[in-house]
Amino acid sequence: MTTAKRSSPERPDRLVLIGDTAIRLLVERGMRGLTHRAVDESAGLPPGSTSYYARTRAALLELALARMTVLEAGEFASVRGDGDLVAALPADLAGIADLVAVIVGGAIRDGRDQKIARYELALEATRRPELRGVYDEAGAAFRGAAVGMLAALGSRDPERHGRFLVAWCEGVMFDAIAGAGWATPPSREDIRVGVTELLTGMLT
Repeated sequence: MTTAKRSSPERPDRLVLIGDTAIRLLVERGMRGLTHRAVDESAGLPPGSTSYYARTRAALLELALARMTVLEAGEFASVRGDGDLVAALPADLAGIADLVAVIVGGAIRDGRDQKIARYELALEATRRPELRGVYDEAGAAFRGAAVGMLAALGSRDPERHGRFLVAWCEGVMFDAIAGAGWATPPSREDIRVGVTELLTGMLT
């Protein structure tokens, strides 16, 4: 088993600290710089602490990914004020375009480090089948939300359209955070206009 251990009642925040530290190390040092010892040192934990909760490297990567999933779900919920991704969705095109613009724009403006760490994990998942499954499962909720958006708008093929909406958002974020567009990232209004055009084309 590669799954990380749950934290003890005496240290309920230990996994959060390890996860946040692992994410920071991925940004600062890349995949090679993420080790159990580096997490202990960077987090100010006694030697061996990270190994206790994540015995293997695969478990440490899963722990980092699990923490990232929580943070990204929090971004969505903080915008809508609701932890249920699908139930929180607006039902009109303008509302959905505004929501996507806020989330994507916020990720570009404030979530750069978090997204860079996710890109590192995404690449590693192509080489680790055990991480691939965890990564895909983590993204299922967001894909489900996109499908829900398109279904609410009356899409004739919400599964396919939802997938391409997610791909569009991912492409915009990658270009602005790690790609050639980093120097001139789109504004929230640019994103709103772009996703409006995308959705209008899908629906008509």
